Formats: sequence, C-alpha cells, structure tokens
Amino acid sequence: MSPGRENARRREVLDVLRAASAPLGVADIAGRIGVHANTVRFHLDALVAEGVVERRSEEPSGPAGRPRQGPGRPRTVYAPTPGMDRGGTRGYRLLARMLLSRWAVEGPGARESATEAGRAWGRFLVDPLPPFAQPTAEGTAARLVALLDDLGFDPAPEGGGAGRPPGSVRLRHCPFLELAEEYGELVCSLHLGLMQGALTELRAPLTATGLEPFATPDSCLAHLGHMDGQDSPGPDGPARKAAHR
Repeated sequence: MSPGRENARRREVLDVLRAASAPLGVADIAGRIGVHANTVRFHLDALVAEGVVERRSEEPSGPAGRPRQGPGRPRTVYAPTPGMDRGGTRGYRLLARMLLSRWAVEGPGARESATEAGRAWGRFLVDPLPPFAQPTAEGTAARLVALLDDLGFDPAPEGGGAGRPPGSVRLRHCPFLELAEEYGELVCSLHLGLMQGALTELRAPLTATGLEPFATPDSCLAHLGHMDGQDSPGPDGPARKAAHR
C-alpha cells in the first residue's frame, strides 16, 4: 500500500471511531469500512502509538447491558483519545511573525530584549558541566558548536586547534531563514544571545562577541572572544569584533 493510501485508510479508521457513540472492536470497524480485520489492526496499532486512539478492555455484557457473570474474556475496543484533533496544519511561522512584529515596535530596546531572551534559552538548552569540571576555551567552544548543530545551524568552526578555540563559527544554515530575512535585527540578536547564554552556562572563558548576518551569501559568521576582551585567534589572525548589520 502506498503512503498516500495508507494515510487515507488510517484516517478512515479514525473517522469511524470518532463518529461512533461508543468504543468499537476491530470487527466492528472492519465491517463499517469494508476491509480485512488485520488491516484495521495494523492501522489501529499505529494510531495508538501516535496517541490519537486509546485501547481499552470491555467486559462482556449480559442481559440489560449488565456485566456478564462467569467466564468470558474481555473484548478489546478502541476509542479516540479525548481532546482536540492533533492532525492538520500548523501555523507556527505565523505565530512567530506575530510575536516578532509586536517586539519590533518596542523601538531601540527591542534588540537587547531579543538578545536577553536568547541568553535565557541558551542557558536552558545546553547541558551544564559537572560542578568540579574545569572548563576550557577549546572544550566549551566544541560544546557550543555541538548545540548549534543540534539546532540546525550547520556550524563550521574556523581557526583554533592545538589547544586554542576557534576564532569564529560559520553558520551555513539558518533554521529561521524567512523570519531572519524579515526581522533580521531581532532574530540575529536572539541567535547571538543564545550563544552567549550557552557559553555562560558552561562557565566558558570565552563568549560570542558578535554575529555577522549573511557575511557571505550562503552563511553567517559568529565571532568568539575571550572574556578578558581579547579576540580568539582566527584563521587569518585576530578576529575583529563583529556587530549586527
């Protein structure tokens, strides 16, 4: 069965359960949609795994609907999970645009608000070092690159090595590209703050000193520097501190 037909059949099984006034067994569902019981079981198992259908045990009933006394195996029945249908489309990009547009009207303070929000999320998203671990610039930079990779930035550290941290990290993919193109100052400030917050949580001896949006047509460039204000060595010598453009 093709994925399209499989999804359509699964939706049909779910629609039958939602239209029923009581939980249904496999044979009931199979009879209503005209397919083999094993096909129904396959789709029911998938729907249960997705959390949209519940599997229950129903005691055999006697006269007047009372539970039957004596031997008899409970019947397995299925019912839709209570709550709103979780299928259908989502509008998270629209929600993000609504929130960013409200932020943007704050004026000059909006960028700093975005940076601070990013710092809070950076501290939340990174796993802190053990209490007695001694953070190094190279090690914490590697942890930052791993976090950025998990978030979909496709990072590539540049410079460093031999015990030195990279001077910059090239971000070759933006997971929020369309929003960054529309609200660049805010989204890029969030990104910079996220890196700063993560490095703070890691007790790193360096921080993200700046972010160059679209430093090349296909990448942004985050600059790293020591906490004492000295820049980390980059591939072509000391890296300049970058500001948002």
